Amino acid sequence: ISDCCLLSAAFFGSLGSSFLYGYNLSVVNAPALYIKEFNNKTWIERYGEPIGAETATLLWSITVSIFAIGGVLGALSVSLIIKVLGRKGTLLVNNIFALIAALLLTLGERAKSFEMLIIGRLVIGVDSGIALSALPMYLGEISPKHIRGFIGQFNSILICLGVFTGQVLGLPELLGQESRWNYLFTFLALPAVLQMCVLPFLPESPRYLLMERRDEAGAERAFQRFLGKTDVSQELEEVHAEARAQENLHTVSVLQLLRNPAVRWQLITIIITMACYQLCGLNAIWYYTNGILREAGFPDNILPYITLSTGIIETLAAIVSGLVIERIGRRPLLIFGFSAMAVFFSLLTLCLNLQDRTTWMPYLSYVCILVVIASFCSGPGGIPFILTGELFEQSYRPAAFMIAGVVNWLSNFAVGLLFPFIQEALQSFAFLVFVVVCTLGAIYLYFVLPETKNKTFMDISQSFAKINKIPLPSPAQEMELVLSSDTNGKVEDAKIESSL
Repeated sequence: ISDCCLLSAAFFGSLGSSFLYGYNLSVVNAPALYIKEFNNKTWIERYGEPIGAETATLLWSITVSIFAIGGVLGALSVSLIIKVLGRKGTLLVNNIFALIAALLLTLGERAKSFEMLIIGRLVIGVDSGIALSALPMYLGEISPKHIRGFIGQFNSILICLGVFTGQVLGLPELLGQESRWNYLFTFLALPAVLQMCVLPFLPESPRYLLMERRDEAGAERAFQRFLGKTDVSQELEEVHAEARAQENLHTVSVLQLLRNPAVRWQLITIIITMACYQLCGLNAIWYYTNGILREAGFPDNILPYITLSTGIIETLAAIVSGLVIERIGRRPLLIFGFSAMAVFFSLLTLCLNLQDRTTWMPYLSYVCILVVIASFCSGPGGIPFILTGELFEQSYRPAAFMIAGVVNWLSNFAVGLLFPFIQEALQSFAFLVFVVVCTLGAIYLYFVLPETKNKTFMDISQSFAKINKIPLPSPAQEMELVLSSDTNGKVEDAKIESSL
């Protein structure tokens, strides 16, 4: 039953969170023309003249990119909300944003208001910003260390499933039509409602209950349900040990986190990994797929179905990554993912430049695109979120997720904003920018990142102590630490004796 409780927390937690993020990444592609047409029609009705080309482009790019601004706002507010509502409470309350956004986006067309569409995209951005910080935190804290990576990959798998669902529902036979495109946004309410039905019956993060709420009984019950066993004293002891090792039990502010030398390299690592996650060029690939396929001579009416193959490959790669992450580890998957992306981006650049030479070249470009997507999802697509939870101990975690989230969303925004210009300037050599990013990312991780699989949060902190130049406590000091916390003194002593 244990796995059932843990897996349903992972699945339904992700369904109302990362699934919606993935869905919103891809859902605007299909109705793009209809939305632009709607903007134009509304403009004529209001101002009696057709919309200018520049204004039209501006309106459309605001509609698309305001999603990332919402994400930044969500990420900024997450540490506050989490303090008050806890991990699970935050995920639950977050569904309200999804429902508001679904309403605004669905009714925007009927109300003849493109402002409603823009505000709706902003609100769903806030939802995603909160979700992408609160969810990995929750998943990392509820799972036992030997499957922490596997449970954490649910986040990535459901992002990919969300992207795929957005592609499928956007097909012309389903909702990708002039008369029905607003229902694409109504769909947002479904995962949110499902999550609101299931999550209240699942426990809160036991680490949060014990270390921040001081609710020992609640934490014990939560561990019992998540692990499916009655004796969870070992797990509770691990959390107590983590609590004792932390200088401050109060949640650390972002400034304190930035100033603390003991977590300097963890922070640099997370910032670089998150920046690479967005700047490695996967977003740009989506812009291109259709163009490359057109060149390959596929007729326009079957393009949406071929684009589906990218969504399928993405989801499969994420699932495979989730299944092997505990065997292979985080470090090799990340380094392999970024290196493979660099190699195949280089090949893609070559193919794009030789596109006209031979008839089969465009097909090779397409294969390169699929391999780039698979490489991304094998590691870089989900592990940065798992690492943010793993590299920091409890009191630093909310601030760390806030910084990681802001870096993530700002990089996302930067790519969306700058890539069209880079592409105009460099044409088919634009992907070489990403080759550089992926290569630098892989090199940095190779030299700095320790393996974190199957380690407790304390072990991971200690493996960074060397490069942070922080002296490790000697075993004698650690023993003193244990004995000095005399609140649980007798229990602890008994445990130490039994373990000795």
